[in-house]
Amino acid sequence: MKELKFEELLEAGCHFGHLKRKWNPKMAPYIFKEHNGIHVIDLQKTIAKANDAAAALRQLAKSGKTVLFVATKKQAKEVVGEIAGSVNMPFVTERWPGGMLTNFATIRKAVKKMNSLDQLMRDKDFSNLSKRERLQVERERAKLEKNLGSIASLTRLPSALFVIDINKEHIAVAEARRLNIPTFALVDTNTNPDLIDFPIPANDDASKSIAAILRPMAEAIQEGLNERAMDKEARADEQSEEGEGAAPERKTRPRKARSEKAETPAAETEAPAAE
Repeated sequence: MKELKFEELLEAGCHFGHLKRKWNPKMAPYIFKEHNGIHVIDLQKTIAKANDAAAALRQLAKSGKTVLFVATKKQAKEVVGEIAGSVNMPFVTERWPGGMLTNFATIRKAVKKMNSLDQLMRDKDFSNLSKRERLQVERERAKLEKNLGSIASLTRLPSALFVIDINKEHIAVAEARRLNIPTFALVDTNTNPDLIDFPIPANDDASKSIAAILRPMAEAIQEGLNERAMDKEARADEQSEEGEGAAPERKTRPRKARSEKAETPAAETEAPAAE
């Protein structure tokens, strides 16, 4: 993973917090100072917390776990969608469907419905439907794609959530906490970091700041995925070597048994002829 550098975070504006009157006192340990009525985040603590989060994400990816990225605010949508997609992780950038985690079975039904509409649209009989019926199907498919297209591959509950702006995404955080799903998040000076398992103090309102933190997280996930793939190849090689070594024994034993059986009938048929 590329190490976070103080200068890069400073340039991206990760240190800018909110106005002092909007702060959450529980963010006090991560605040460096106040400047012109605005809190400044301690970037040294940002780097330390980001390294802890990256190590945990790497281990999750290595274990084959899925991390769901959540960011519905305008500044974060495009950045999160691009970065999460680069490591094949699901993401929610349009609207958090209430009960997505606590009522996951219903969400899966909606995804299955979207897949069935896809199959219907590919069917030859689809062209025989009236123009109005085709338009209704296409509109419903587009609506499902907008809200659920990015999580179509999510067949089970995610193993972790990575959230941008936990105040805006408080429903997602609450559902994850209820189900004991680990949470990662950017925490600004107006949030409560105690709600998050792996908080990363940083500006969550600027796309540059979000990208500066997320890219190293994605690199850590990719490293974990690469290590998992290498481990699988190593195990496959070991199994193939063991199979090659055991193959001769399995072949010779059955042949010997068949030859003994073949000799017995021959002796029995020769006996009557001698008499």
